[in-house]
Amino acid sequence: MVIGNRRPRSNGMLPLLALHAVSEYYRLDRKPRVTAGLIAANALVYLRPAFLDHILPSIQEVGFNPHVILKYGDLKRFFLSPFYHAGESHLVYNMLSLLWKGIQLESSMDSAEFASMVAVLLGMSQGMSLLISKSLLMFFDYDHSYYHEYSIGFSGVLFAMKVVLNSQTENSYVYGIPIPSHYAAWAELALAQMLVPGVSFIGHLGGILAGLVYIRLRGSYNGSDPLTAIFRGVFGVLKWPVRFLQRLFPRRQISGRGRVGGGQRGMSVTGFWRCHACTYENSAWLDVCEMCSTNRRGDGYGNGSGISPRSPHYSGDLTLEELRRRRLERFGRW
Repeated sequence: MVIGNRRPRSNGMLPLLALHAVSEYYRLDRKPRVTAGLIAANALVYLRPAFLDHILPSIQEVGFNPHVILKYGDLKRFFLSPFYHAGESHLVYNMLSLLWKGIQLESSMDSAEFASMVAVLLGMSQGMSLLISKSLLMFFDYDHSYYHEYSIGFSGVLFAMKVVLNSQTENSYVYGIPIPSHYAAWAELALAQMLVPGVSFIGHLGGILAGLVYIRLRGSYNGSDPLTAIFRGVFGVLKWPVRFLQRLFPRRQISGRGRVGGGQRGMSVTGFWRCHACTYENSAWLDVCEMCSTNRRGDGYGNGSGISPRSPHYSGDLTLEELRRRRLERFGRW
């Protein structure tokens, strides 16, 4: 999207984005961590909290401008402009699109491969936009709208991701209209130009071309690319503290949360024993089941018979009504 002159104002859409993103993230068995990280990065850049405000360049310093990038070699405009957005609606629309596309793509590959793909698509979409703008200037002397235009936003990468995602299906939907997947990105490009004023045509076109080139290159390459291997190494380093803490503080089963019916009988885990009558898991400090009053057996505790003195006629599995009666009797509420 083309940069405006006014500072964007909040209109309350970010909390809705956060709620939706968290809801989608936690309902999935396999967490799309890279997608979540990208959304968080874009949101933090937009919000500019105090601890980042003095580090992040201003939006005027990072706007993608082919003329400035090529003339002065300003690479921060090349790499950082996708993470800046002109307003809250611009950010929320792009992040919802990233959430939907990212969940599907990251679920179809591992996170390291997805991170590698996003990095490649970002560089290629920016490069394509630069190449198109320069070509229009050189061959057609057309520089008014494109070569000197400032633009920001993640849209170019999203269009590239859409091309990659559509390559895995036969049909797609653009604003609710079913379209063959090969033409879906082109249709969305045309509709975006007609329906959304101020969007960067070159940025979106560069994203589509980047997606097409990526698919062609990925199809001709066997095995894991070097960039994916690098991301796997980085993720391995980042996971090491988590694995260390898990080994340092292993999860322990909480006493008093056994279950009635089914399961194995006898000793369960260290520090607990499972009642052979009702399968309730009791603390090792107890020799009588808290649920049904049956004594612990075969381990030197209680009378060794496995039958509570209060229930001399026990045989077979206990019914729920019998369990209820024994528990009420045990705690004096009969």
